[in-house]
Amino acid sequence: MKRVLNFSAGPGVMPEPVLERAASEMLSWGGRGLSVMEMSHRSDEFIEIAARAEAGLRSLMGIPSGYRVLFLQGGATLQFAMVPMNLRRAGAGVDYLNTGQWSKKAIDEALKSGPVNVVATAAASNFTCIPARETWACDPAASYLHYTSNETIGGVQFHGVPEVGPVPLVCDMSSDILSGPVDVSRFGVIYAGAQKNIGPAGLTVVIVREDLLGRAPKSTPAMLDYAVQAASESMYNTPPTWAIYIAGLVFEWLRDLGGLGEIARRNAEKAGLVYDLFDITEFYRCPVAVADRSLMNVPFTLRDARLDDRFLQEAEAAGLQQLKGHRSVGGMRASLYNAMPRAGVEALVAFMRDFERRNG
Repeated sequence: MKRVLNFSAGPGVMPEPVLERAASEMLSWGGRGLSVMEMSHRSDEFIEIAARAEAGLRSLMGIPSGYRVLFLQGGATLQFAMVPMNLRRAGAGVDYLNTGQWSKKAIDEALKSGPVNVVATAAASNFTCIPARETWACDPAASYLHYTSNETIGGVQFHGVPEVGPVPLVCDMSSDILSGPVDVSRFGVIYAGAQKNIGPAGLTVVIVREDLLGRAPKSTPAMLDYAVQAASESMYNTPPTWAIYIAGLVFEWLRDLGGLGEIARRNAEKAGLVYDLFDITEFYRCPVAVADRSLMNVPFTLRDARLDDRFLQEAEAAGLQQLKGHRSVGGMRASLYNAMPRAGVEALVAFMRDFERRNG
């Protein structure tokens, strides 16, 4: 079977060994005679699957004791509301950094439950860089500081964890979680929709420091209360069982590759192939500040926008799919998540060079 090269920003490319194993176990998981999709979430079989997935994530990320791992639903977008619901302290503000469209959506949702202090915004640069840390107007008494580690649309990424002192740091890592090592102990909450580097859409991973549980007011719906979800081991209601199972397989795949240090090396090499091309040609342009270029989502434009449709049509004919940029910014975007092989990026760069030769 011929497979295309999928550069979609999400749902993104999946590791082929994971898909192959899931296919082999579709009808009968572990010889039990039923699919994971048919199992009771209260069964011993599924509890084993969920426990294995959590253990795999904890091992990969080095999640220390004192943190709970929650497997939830609703995507990162629901977390935009759940974070302030669960962490906003009475009488205390909340800090948000605005680096792009996903940051802005989180800010808009937090405003529904109270005031928000935007510590800095990259609007003046059209969200093509991260505001310098010394410009942030942080509140030392804030309930938390929220930021987005990788802006999927704009292609801007943090390449380190910002220092915010004792204020709990909350991070939307939806599009770069598991792309490299991270010190979880520096965060109060990490959350991520699964459909970039973890697994299929439908699962959201939340890693929350235990001392932050129990802050939600009594009026908070049970499904949206971190403490309730933690107490029920993410099974207050039926969890996304199939997505958790696939996530566990992805964690095993990453472990077998050599862990997050190895995948970080591979990701840097893949992105470098594309960025190196931008640095030697004027036919393609990446708008993002060099220091803040994303290793996961690479936006670019053609010197002549009239060639955009031809570029996309010829790329798709060559098996290079989902390269159209987000509708809000236009141009092109190549998403290079963990499961995108180096050979796929090499094929993209070869196509881009050839297209330039024929149209430059």
